[in-house]
Amino acid sequence: MQEELLQVKLQKVWTLVDLPNGKRAIGTKWVFRNKKDERGIVVKNKARLVAQGYTQEEGIDYDEVFAPVSKIEAIRLFLAYASFMGFIVYQMDVKSAYLDGTIEEEVYVCQPLGFEDPQFPDKVYKVEKAVYGLHKAPRAWYETLSTYILENRFRRGILTRLCLSRRTKMSSMGELTFFLGLQVQQKKDGIFISQDKYVADILKKFDFVNVKTTSTPMEPNKALNMDAEAEDVDGHLHISMIGSLMYLTASRPDITFAVCAYTRFQVTPKASHLHVVKRIFRYLKGQPKLGLWYSRDSPFDLEAFYDSDYAGASLDRKSITGGCQFLRRRLIS
Repeated sequence: MQEELLQVKLQKVWTLVDLPNGKRAIGTKWVFRNKKDERGIVVKNKARLVAQGYTQEEGIDYDEVFAPVSKIEAIRLFLAYASFMGFIVYQMDVKSAYLDGTIEEEVYVCQPLGFEDPQFPDKVYKVEKAVYGLHKAPRAWYETLSTYILENRFRRGILTRLCLSRRTKMSSMGELTFFLGLQVQQKKDGIFISQDKYVADILKKFDFVNVKTTSTPMEPNKALNMDAEAEDVDGHLHISMIGSLMYLTASRPDITFAVCAYTRFQVTPKASHLHVVKRIFRYLKGQPKLGLWYSRDSPFDLEAFYDSDYAGASLDRKSITGGCQFLRRRLIS
């Protein structure tokens, strides 16, 4: 907690002021997290001071917001190129990234509980930088980062190396092994991307550790329907299971079609719909370590495959279209 407050002070995130008339201060709280590596071992205990941004009102406290997250296709494309060139990919971490972003809105936050200024306990902080938790924080960091990159003569859309150490504090994390839940194994003959740790986590979460396995994620030649007369099931459980599987499709194209097909029944799930979703988990139990292999000796030619089923949807007779793009033997989209 002291380390987090030190970063806030060094970055000059806020200044202590009297709360102006007609303004309200947003509360703050501490969030504690155990950071783990790809094996699930705790490597760091992190304390983060965040603003209670959920109390902000749209149109008054903020306007447009978004989260600057890398698309999975961009990550796969980058790793595919690295495998082709024989590059070793390293990872770096920006310390307290959001605290580098400058916000334009007038925002006040309460002093952190237990760390109030003894001389001015009734004062509040006027926020100058993007404190974690504020709706505007992700966009503020993105604008700050992109402005710095463009000022250093880089152009959008070009993959290249950028030294940020002069602009913000960074730390080396060594070779890339774990990124956004993806396990990355860099070998001499290629790169392997998998999520078997995540598979183990969701199998444990939904109690599929000790179940019989199945050889396919869905039963062939069996179309699903609304099954209106069947028994209703817990909608929250169904949505949670589908959401967990959607994230797994980042490295498991073998379950993508089945997961996408079953998402159509999330509004009013029935017992039959929950049963077919459970089949995917039983399939994962039997095949937990599959993933994407990017061979180094494969060419880098773009190949695309598409398939369409005219009016083939059993529910509404809509057409179903799907496709995949390869860089020869590397699936990227």
